[in-house]
Amino acid sequence: MRLTFIGEDPGSNPNGSPTVYRTDRDSWIVQGWVVTDPEVLAHMNIPQGETCVEIPDRMIQFFRKGDRGIDSL
Repeated sequence: MRLTFIGEDPGSNPNGSPTVYRTDRDSWIVQGWVVTDPEVLAHMNIPQGETCVEIPDRMIQFFRKGDRGIDSL
């Protein structure tokens, strides 16, 4: 799998910031904060081999970003 960097959270620290990548498999990789809240996880049906991450609203801009984001697909 090849990754293309799309954007990094402009409001986070430079190490471990939430980040959005596009793959060469017509998919997205989102680096974010691990969701560990048992109450939240209880409302989700996450199959084995999958997980969820949380990203801030300010990251949505990277899914709309011109020739590098989802609008250009």
